[in-house]
Amino acid sequence: MLSFKKSEELFAEALKWIPGGVNSPVRAFRAVGGTPFFVNRAKGAHLFDLDENEIIDYVGTWGPAILGHAYPKIIKAIQDAAERGTSFGVPNSLEVKMAQIITRAIPSVQKVRMCNSGTEATMSAIRLARGYTRRDKIIKFDGCYHGHVDSLLVKAGSGALTFGHPDSMGVPAAFTQHTVVVPFNDTEAIQAAFDANRGQVAGIILEPVPGNAGLYVPKSGFLEFLRKICSEQGALLIFDEVMTGFRLGFGGAQQRFGITPDLTCFGKIIGGGLPVGAFGGRADIMDQLAPVGPVYQAGTLSGNPLAMAAGIAALEELENGNVYKSIEEIGAALETGLREAARSAGVAVQFNRCGSMFCGYFTDRPVHNLSDAMHSDRTKFGRYFHRMLEQGIYFAPSQFEAGFISAAHTAEDIEKTVRAAREILGHMN
Repeated sequence: MLSFKKSEELFAEALKWIPGGVNSPVRAFRAVGGTPFFVNRAKGAHLFDLDENEIIDYVGTWGPAILGHAYPKIIKAIQDAAERGTSFGVPNSLEVKMAQIITRAIPSVQKVRMCNSGTEATMSAIRLARGYTRRDKIIKFDGCYHGHVDSLLVKAGSGALTFGHPDSMGVPAAFTQHTVVVPFNDTEAIQAAFDANRGQVAGIILEPVPGNAGLYVPKSGFLEFLRKICSEQGALLIFDEVMTGFRLGFGGAQQRFGITPDLTCFGKIIGGGLPVGAFGGRADIMDQLAPVGPVYQAGTLSGNPLAMAAGIAALEELENGNVYKSIEEIGAALETGLREAARSAGVAVQFNRCGSMFCGYFTDRPVHNLSDAMHSDRTKFGRYFHRMLEQGIYFAPSQFEAGFISAAHTAEDIEKTVRAAREILGHMN
């Protein structure tokens, strides 16, 4: 059983200077109780904390570490870029190379604009959709989280859901009056939303595979329905692929499911672990952005050379290697093992997986949307989370977050994880 004495001491100090002791809410462990551990270094699929505990990591810095932590080619790319300067404020060639890679990988993206976070990407895509269509209303889905944008922080998943405040204080009602929220995987609700707002909907934004209320996948025909109704209604279909982009395949979720959105938001993997965001789509839509068009968007650090270098190194490895086949196999092994562990222990668990993203819910009913996810036993999840962490296995510290598999996870990592889960689940009933 691991001890986290030094982390507990540092967290007590952090509480004096940082709200909640953390710089992003879910890290505080409020959803599972206890105190977070502090990482000292990371390598491959393992974290090493202040007490030098070695921990198998299934969070992967919330998605970017698809190749594993401290991947040598990414580290080298950052070092080389840093020697030339950390920020310029004028164009650099790496921005162009990044744009070329993204547009080559994602056929729906003809032009792309870099920014600094997934939140910036979704915020800008919404503004662009409204500017392009000359309409105000946006449809989003319960459980889909698109960053802390005022107009999108409405019945969102992720940290807002974990703490029971799906509508954040500080967001005026007027900022969200044009946001229509409907259940995921519910085509009738979407049709009703368009009927009630005829000629007013600028677009639909969604995570094609929601990863911020745990993880659930689109039902057969659901994404096709969204594409069809947006085309019929003159609205834009916006995929938030901040998580799924370059993770569910080199072409992201849209390649995996064969759907062509009008705009796509990116982040995480395209920065190789450094802060980054991007949004792109059809050229006629993207050309509405300043300085060409009337929709304003800007950023001092957009296209930062360190982030571009790290992201290019990551994407080149993904494009030229055999990573996706490997992580698909690792994901399948983890799914099979954890399902069997729960079955043999007689514990009701729904295990959802899509490629290298996964989530286990402590419920006996299938999970297709946020309402289904809310039936999960969060108390039981909290006990399971801490028992696994004591065995050196780190899952996301919330029932409502996806887990991530990397190419650095080994068969031994999976075997250790399944063995620990079997023992822990066996004592939970």
